[in-house]
Amino acid sequence: MRGLLVGRMQPVHEGHLEVIKRILKDVDEVIIGIGSAQLSHTVKDPFTAGERVLMLTKALAENGIPASKYYIIPIQDVACNSIWVAHVKMLTPPFKHVYSGNSLVQRLFKEGGHQVTIPPLYNREIYSGTEVRRRMLQGENWEALVPISVCEVIKEIEGVSRLQHLSIKEVK
Repeated sequence: MRGLLVGRMQPVHEGHLEVIKRILKDVDEVIIGIGSAQLSHTVKDPFTAGERVLMLTKALAENGIPASKYYIIPIQDVACNSIWVAHVKMLTPPFKHVYSGNSLVQRLFKEGGHQVTIPPLYNREIYSGTEVRRRMLQGENWEALVPISVCEVIKEIEGVSRLQHLSIKEVK
């Protein structure tokens, strides 16, 4: 059986990996949809879809998850909720089960006839993209929240300086 998990992964952190590991106990393969793939270079969404795919691929390998167990698919937002599920299904391999903590995603897939499970979140108060980005902006220890390989990607692309620059208010 194949399951679907959709998340923005801005950036990939240890919480994402724990959720993926738990999902792989229920299904043979997981499709990981990189949500809002068209967004980047903002404080909320600083990383491109390609950068997020790179982070996720390296983090899964670092954690010993074989490539035969997952598919990573960038998924752009669609401005019409009634066609979003069809859009996702067009981009992905077939799946039966959807895992999401997002109430809109849950509702849309339930209405589309899919079985939906809310995955148990892993220390959500610590492991969240919002917290990682906050720490990056404040010069605090963000590296402890992400896999080593993700830290290396963020350093390679100068992600912290990008985020800090994006957070500067425009001077008039």
